Amino acid sequence: MAFQKKLCLALEKHPTYPGQFISGLESHIKDRNQFKNCLLPCTPVRTEGSRSAKLLSLSVCLTDLCFAFCCFSVGTFGTNFPRLIVNQFKWLDGLLDSQDLVKKLIQMVSVSPVPIQHDIITSLPEILEDSQQSEVARELSCLLKQGRRLTVPILDALSRLDLDAGLLAEVRQSAMTIVPSVKLEDLPVVVKFILHNVKAADAVEVISDLRKNLDLSSCVLPLQILGSQKKLKSQVQASSSMSQVTTSQNCVKLLFDVIKLAVRFQKDVSESWIKAIENSTSVSDHKVLDLIVLLLIHSTNTKNRKQTEKVLKSKIQLGCMPEQLMQNAFQNHSVVIKEFFPSILALAQTFLHSAHPAVVSFGSCMYKQAFAAFDSYCQQEVVTALVTHVCSGNETELDISLDVLTDLVMLHTSLLMRYATFVKVCIFLGKLNPCQIRKLFYILSTLAFSQRQEGSYIQDDMHMVIRKWLSSTVPNHKQMGVIEKMYLIEKQKGNLDLKLLVSPRWMGITEFVSKSLSVCPCSSFLFPVKSLYNLDEDESQGAIAINLLPLVSQSELGPTQFNFSLPSRVVSPMCLSPCFRLLRLYTGEQNSGSLEEIDALLGCPLYLTDLEVEGKLDSLSTQEREFLCSLLFYALNWFREVVNAFCQQQDAEMKGKVLTRLQNITELQNVLGKCLAGEHESFVHSGPVPAVKRKGLKKKTDGSKAGSADRSPADDSSEGNQPDAELSELEKTAAEREAGTPLAWLQSYRPYFRELDLEVFTVLHCGLLTKSVLDAEMHTEACEVVQLGPAELCFLLDDLCWKLEHVLTPGSTRRVPFPKASTDIGFSHLCQRSPKEVAMCVVKLLKPLCNHMENMHNYFQAVTQNRDVGDEPGVNIQEHQLMSFCYQQLLLTFRSLFAWNGFSRQENTDLLRSALQVLAERLKPGETEFLLLEELISDSFHYLLNFQQSVPSFYCAFILTQLLIAIAEKPMAGWKKEKMASLAKQFLCQSWVKPSGDREKGSQFNSALHTLLCVYLEHADNILKAIEEISSVGVPELINSAKDGCSSTYPTLSRQTFPVFFRVMMAQLESSVKSIPAGKPSDSSEYGRLFVEAFLKLAMPLLDYSFKKHRDDVQSLLKNLQLSTRQLHHMCGHSKIHQDIGLTNHVPLLKKSLEQFVYRVKAMLAFNHCQEAFWVGILKNRDLQGEEILSQASEGRHSGEEEEDSADSAAEVPAGRGRGGRSPGWGGGSPALTAASPQEPSGSGAGSSEEDAAAP
Repeated sequence: MAFQKKLCLALEKHPTYPGQFISGLESHIKDRNQFKNCLLPCTPVRTEGSRSAKLLSLSVCLTDLCFAFCCFSVGTFGTNFPRLIVNQFKWLDGLLDSQDLVKKLIQMVSVSPVPIQHDIITSLPEILEDSQQSEVARELSCLLKQGRRLTVPILDALSRLDLDAGLLAEVRQSAMTIVPSVKLEDLPVVVKFILHNVKAADAVEVISDLRKNLDLSSCVLPLQILGSQKKLKSQVQASSSMSQVTTSQNCVKLLFDVIKLAVRFQKDVSESWIKAIENSTSVSDHKVLDLIVLLLIHSTNTKNRKQTEKVLKSKIQLGCMPEQLMQNAFQNHSVVIKEFFPSILALAQTFLHSAHPAVVSFGSCMYKQAFAAFDSYCQQEVVTALVTHVCSGNETELDISLDVLTDLVMLHTSLLMRYATFVKVCIFLGKLNPCQIRKLFYILSTLAFSQRQEGSYIQDDMHMVIRKWLSSTVPNHKQMGVIEKMYLIEKQKGNLDLKLLVSPRWMGITEFVSKSLSVCPCSSFLFPVKSLYNLDEDESQGAIAINLLPLVSQSELGPTQFNFSLPSRVVSPMCLSPCFRLLRLYTGEQNSGSLEEIDALLGCPLYLTDLEVEGKLDSLSTQEREFLCSLLFYALNWFREVVNAFCQQQDAEMKGKVLTRLQNITELQNVLGKCLAGEHESFVHSGPVPAVKRKGLKKKTDGSKAGSADRSPADDSSEGNQPDAELSELEKTAAEREAGTPLAWLQSYRPYFRELDLEVFTVLHCGLLTKSVLDAEMHTEACEVVQLGPAELCFLLDDLCWKLEHVLTPGSTRRVPFPKASTDIGFSHLCQRSPKEVAMCVVKLLKPLCNHMENMHNYFQAVTQNRDVGDEPGVNIQEHQLMSFCYQQLLLTFRSLFAWNGFSRQENTDLLRSALQVLAERLKPGETEFLLLEELISDSFHYLLNFQQSVPSFYCAFILTQLLIAIAEKPMAGWKKEKMASLAKQFLCQSWVKPSGDREKGSQFNSALHTLLCVYLEHADNILKAIEEISSVGVPELINSAKDGCSSTYPTLSRQTFPVFFRVMMAQLESSVKSIPAGKPSDSSEYGRLFVEAFLKLAMPLLDYSFKKHRDDVQSLLKNLQLSTRQLHHMCGHSKIHQDIGLTNHVPLLKKSLEQFVYRVKAMLAFNHCQEAFWVGILKNRDLQGEEILSQASEGRHSGEEEEDSADSAAEVPAGRGRGGRSPGWGGGSPALTAASPQEPSGSGAGSSEEDAAAP
């Protein structure tokens, strides 16, 4: 700097300066090397410091010369002279004409090559003066829109300029417009500029625009074409493509690094990005970018993790984040997503705990994609997490984790084989149901026999565990061992050969069946033997029959009690149904589904005893009763397995026999119900009778093949007491409805019966069937019509509802420290199907179900019409109850299907459409194929709404309402809401009477009433008006009714149901009040002033003309208003004491309004010639509690003494002036006008009291 100063002084003192200096410099720099040296930094010889001098910095007069030389010397001799020249401008102390310099620089940008443009633009922030930054920023913004080659230097320059908010928004918008078309390598710079300059006020809007413009699909294009290029191109070309892919992945990684920095260090960016994703409603608006950013935020910001999880769950449930989107993210951007692996693992674990199936499926898909896309460490963590879920003890987690492992072992066997050591830990889990055992050992057996060395270790462990479980005395463990051994046989043989069944080892099955079908020996038993339920007309000597009573006798009572010869091998009746199932499966497999080889078993009789037990039970001993119950259980299980076997046979004769067997089942259930009803005291309260209890676990095994943990009847009956489990209350409702009937006692014994397969319900398709009766010469002798009666329909629908309740109703995912026994008892075959498969089966049954429900509708409409015309004796109460129960089960079936939350998943949309199409087809035949989903929902809603006039009971009305809500919620439209409110009110205003004439009541009625009343109030347009109507109309009618009466408007409101109405109305009233937003303290002052102003403007003119005729009313009105104005005056004092700025801001206007009120009252009195009744008093300053403000008390008294000196002047002082407030009073001038406050004396004059009656 000293050298520069000395040189400048010397040049200025020289007489020929500047002409000689410039000419000498021009001649000096004609030499390229000398010119280059002038542009380069120079270091002094002395090493006193690191000073550097630039020759061109000596004078600003060199500007024109440098520009001229720059234009002619671009790229000369390999030296970038323009760059060196432009760099000199950064170090100039001053510019003679900065405007001209900037203008020339901008001109050079338009004509220079790209490298020089780059240098000029990046140097502009150091060259410009502060006043020029806005102008240059606009020029650069325009230049940014024109071309894409200078994107990076322009944004770099703009980021270093100090711009105002308006210009910054304009420049940012220019950058936003080039996002869709910018080069991939420039994209991180553009996004960084946008996010770095975003403000909190417009962050959501900016990020929303960025989401729309930022598309990652262009980033993965090289990945998609690489596979085809490898086959067609040479190795060099393939290598070039791979390099392109690597560059693309690196650019995407840089992009998310930029976003990650913004999210970490800019709080507004993180919250605004979440908000922008949350505000997107359309499914098409959501991209892979959204999912990756949510994972990024979850991984980076701990404070936003809960919010991120909430948004992600919500989007998954709405179908905005399908699994395909996640698969694209993992497949195309695994390098980026791998950094968020801890968050992926945490989110997957959280999603598996969700009750929503879409969220659970998304979490399981995250596990599978992470295993397939990441390295070995991540794969090991995924397997460890899945094994942890399996061992957690939670049924839902266990099932889902086994499903994920099953998919992994099918798709990535070799990869999963590395971690087989972790998976084989699951072998030692003991509490698994059969379905879980099958999944687990499919996984283990696949790994064990995968032709790798590691598999031999798993084989050894499996053999050890199987030996242990087969030798166990616990039935559940023995069953597990059998299943596992079968999987090992299948893997060792490739496929299990069914011909093994005819080997000597399997001859026991057919031998057992032949013994069971032998003719009954002539021996004495506990009951006389009788052949029953024979469907075949041929009763010759060679006919077969099921020797059930002898088998039960030798099994239950032992061989020594009776004198009859026994076969060499004792056969247990417990094995009859399971062995028959195995035999028919084998036969069907060998004969392509045909069972003609064993069709004699469908119609053969059973050797039982006389089942006319009514009136005979009291004479039977305990042993005889127990024996009879066991015999009936075995007979029912045999018939149920027979129906399972032959239900899908297409032969008309077989179909007729299957329907007959269903009738036999209902008849046997009636008999068994009577027997259990006679034994209920010892059976229900003390547990099952010895014979049944001893066979309890075995019968349970017989009925479910699972042999899971014990489940007592008390456990089953207790499930119906859960208030929130609406579907589980079905059994309790049926028991109450059928009170005193035999079927009531069978509800707790469902798990003891053989499970009906889903294929059995295809019987619902059957209409009228003709069964041919043949004579001895096989000619048709007669025709008999067989049809599905109400009892058989009731039986099938009851079992179907029970199944749907188990598989389609989501269970609790809460982790239980000490879980109870498995709830899959009785559903072992059903649990092998997924909920979607079950839903598909039910959708196929919708047509016959609609037919049956329409039949029920017609039946009850006819009953109603007969009742209206007085044909009461024609009603069969028992038939009415049976048909009502069928109607109820039909509605429950529809509700279970359409309330299934699996329909919310995107992949089940077609299934939902198919189901709705069946319902809509009933209204518009042949017109539903091309209808939109919303139109199908509307038509289905109206179809089901037609059944409102025929529902026979309040519980059916309750189920119909819930069914309509389940359909209307897809989505809930305004007109549907009105329909739901109207329907619920109609049911509440309807009198519900049983066929016997009694009004419906009971706990189930109250529970349904509680829910239906909530539905009505929640869907009403004005909930407060609805509550007011019930309170003002229904309750007075109830009070004035008889003791056992009810409200005439609301017949469901009686003295027994009043507590239900009261609880619901109070709860809804409370929630409505809570939904009203809380007001601010300043609202009272603001709205109080507005009220006073409105009163002065609208009410006072009326009072002017009403005062003479209605003096007392006007006086009372003004007296009440005085109290309010006094409270407003206290509020002004409160704001002053507490220095509440929000309240203080309203005080001046409020004081003004109160002052106007004083004068307006005086004007009214003057208009009516009563001005002598007006007086003004001193009002003390008080707080909201009415306590006097002591700091102003003496001042108030002093003001009062001054007012007493001159009454005339005081009467004219307006309220609100001075330290104390003043207000009008009336009462001394006229007998009709009294003081507004009894504590204040009447009279005229000011200062007559400390407080007046109209204190503002």
